[in-house]
Formats: sequence, C-alpha cells, structure tokens
Amino acid sequence: MLPIVLQLIEILAPVFICVGLGVGWVRMGESFDTPMVTKLVTYIGTPALVFYALATANLEYSLFVQMGLAAVLANALFFLAGVMLLPLFGLPRQAFLQTLTFPNIGNVGLPLCYLAFGEQGLALAIAFFVAYVAIQFTLGIAVVSGGFAPRMLLTMPVIPATIIAMLFRLADIAIPQWLLNTTQMVGDLTIPLMLFTLGVSLVSLKLGSLRVSFGLASLRLLLGFGVGWLLVLLLGLQHEAAAVVILQCSMPVAVYVYLFAELYNQRPTEVAGVVIVSTLMSTVSLPLLLVYVL
Repeated sequence: MLPIVLQLIEILAPVFICVGLGVGWVRMGESFDTPMVTKLVTYIGTPALVFYALATANLEYSLFVQMGLAAVLANALFFLAGVMLLPLFGLPRQAFLQTLTFPNIGNVGLPLCYLAFGEQGLALAIAFFVAYVAIQFTLGIAVVSGGFAPRMLLTMPVIPATIIAMLFRLADIAIPQWLLNTTQMVGDLTIPLMLFTLGVSLVSLKLGSLRVSFGLASLRLLLGFGVGWLLVLLLGLQHEAAAVVILQCSMPVAVYVYLFAELYNQRPTEVAGVVIVSTLMSTVSLPLLLVYVL
C-alpha cells in the first residue's frame, strides 16, 4: 500500500503545487498577464513541446494513429452522449455541450501523463491531444458559436509542428541537434506555465448554479472514464497507451470552455461553475484514476 501512495504523491504533488502557486500568486494581489502567457504557451511553448516529444519518443507510427483514432472516437462519443443527455436535464446544448466534450487534456492531462509514464506517456498524450484539439477548435467551437470555422486550424501551430515531426520520423531524417535543444528548452517551459495559468484562471472564475455545476461536473468525470474504458476495449490498447486514453478522457472540464462561453455569451457564469466544480472534484478522482491505471 505504501509504495502506491508514494507513487501517487510523486505524480500528483507537482501538479497540485504548480496550480496552487498560481492560485497563491493571485491571492497575494500580484499581477499576471493571462492573455499574454496563454498566447506564449499556445503559439510557442506547446508547438515546441509537441515537436520535441514526437521527434524523440520511441513511438511507433501505428500507435500514433491509434491514439489519434481514440481522440476522434472520444470526441464523437462525448458529443453523442451530450446531445442525448442534456435535454433530460433541461439544459441547452449550445451552452453546455462543450462542458461534456472539452476535457482539460492540455493543462492537466499532459503533465499528468508525463509524470506518470515519462517521455513515452507524454508522447502518447500529445498524439491524443493534437487530434482532439484539432476537432474541438473547429467543430467544437461551431457548436458554441453557431457557425463552422475550419480556418481555426490555420491558427493552431501544433498542427504544423506535429506534421513536421512526423515527416522527420517517417523519412528517417536526422534532426539537427540545435533544433532538438531549442525545442526541448522552450518546451520545458510549457507544462509548468500551463499549470500555473490554470491556477490563476480558476481564481478569476465565479461559481454559478451549484446544482447545474455539480451535476454536469459529475457527468463529465463519469462519462470520461466510461468512454476511455470503452475505447481501450474497442481499440485493443495496452499498457501506457490504455492508461493515457483513460486519463485524458477522464480530465475535468477545460478552462477554454468558460472562455468560449464568455466569448459567445452562452451562460458563462453557470459554465464557469462547472469548470470550478469539476476541477475541485478531480482532486479526488485523479488519485483514484491513477491507482486504477497504474
């Protein structure tokens, strides 16, 4: 029992401490330029992290494809479940469908998979992440905004970073060491900044209806685990790949969900409540998930 407890502490403590530092920073009255840091992580840090992880990981191409397929299927299953379940709660799909389909696979999922399974886990998580966000930032935003915008893909540097890294690997071309060193150095900034920014963002959110927040947060976490477990069976995933899919599917609601709700005026206060409650509930669900996958 003691070894698994120590392993959980080693994995989860850095995540919770980094998020807590972000919370503490704001509580002390210090300023934090969230839009600037978000752009830094999105346009520079994450592409560098993606490139380095995919270029250096011992990840077979077939496994990369499997993770991408798992992400596509997870999107589809979350979407269908939300379409069917939200009317039962009397909640509009345009406002709340994203709370069930946008898990926090970036800020929480990537560091958690990295700390639990090392470089291999990070590469698997990134393969899932890239495919997932490509869909969510096009079709997902279309649901919230009421319009389809495929041009969003052009503003996502993780896509070309993924393609370039995979081309190097498929062509078996040696990547210049200066490029690896640069992307590693820049990429190393990304995960701590993601977690710190998550803490800062959570402080700024305001809790909406507790009934709606608790109900949808519970549904997000339970649905996530169920879909992850089903995909592992359907795709025959094993070892780290199976664990990463279950973890990524079971993440709490992403902070981006609130930003989109605010941007398109889709009941942002209630959506913010779902983000806060699901994140708080994940302090209990994540240790249980790790015990299960480890």
